[in-house]
Amino acid sequence: MTIVASTPAASTAALPGKGVGPLLRAWRERRRISQLELALRADSSARHISFIETGRSRPSDEMVLRLAERLDVPVRERNSLLLAAGYAPHYPETPLDDPALDALRDGMERLIRGYEPYPALVVDAGYTVVAANRGIAMLLEGVPEELTAPAPNAMRLTLHPEGLAPRIRNLREWRGHLLAQMERDIALHRSDRLRALYEEVAAYPVPEEPPGAEPAEPVPYFALPLRIEHDGRILSFVSSISTFNTPMDVTVAELAIETFLPADPVTAKYLHTLVG
Repeated sequence: MTIVASTPAASTAALPGKGVGPLLRAWRERRRISQLELALRADSSARHISFIETGRSRPSDEMVLRLAERLDVPVRERNSLLLAAGYAPHYPETPLDDPALDALRDGMERLIRGYEPYPALVVDAGYTVVAANRGIAMLLEGVPEELTAPAPNAMRLTLHPEGLAPRIRNLREWRGHLLAQMERDIALHRSDRLRALYEEVAAYPVPEEPPGAEPAEPVPYFALPLRIEHDGRILSFVSSISTFNTPMDVTVAELAIETFLPADPVTAKYLHTLVG
């Protein structure tokens, strides 16, 4: 299991020729809150918010950061807002393989290794896999090398017709879940790279589901499962995604740890036998 350096996610938040005011207004409208509500959240006035948005008032760097926090603006885009206002970025973007992040990498490795035999992986904002455990390696057995190296993309691995897609027994449901997740991320980050990835994977042909893809009597799962075939068995998982609380670095802010919990006793028993 190796931590690989992630690729920065390109952002279009700071569009050329736009000051900080229109950008803040766009974030406020995206969050569907009024100038008055934002003013109350930021301990300001609706008049001052209006002046900032129209360019009549230049906000301090502290005010830009306060408004960005109240609007739940991603960390990378907070830097873009500061640049648009004429200030230096506030949050560093440390390469994942930098010695300064040794403790972070070690912690993530321990976490996903400790989750074995169940699958777990770490991805960046572009869904590049930066770490994975033996449970993930087991699911990827037989996937062509061009999809798994050197820095595999989780969405391509899952939806590519030569990847996991033919093995997923509820592919249409799981594909819909993943595309909806990407759409939410695009709306949040407005990344050109993420949009290009979405258009690529959404265009992949959807393999026909094999006969008997779903049981005659559906199992009552507590969340949408990933039902995937492995060595003649159908394994069922539900996934959970974790991020870091109040990150102070762009790289750290864009990392996500996804863990796959067995959705039934049969899957749990099989994994303990195979990987444990």
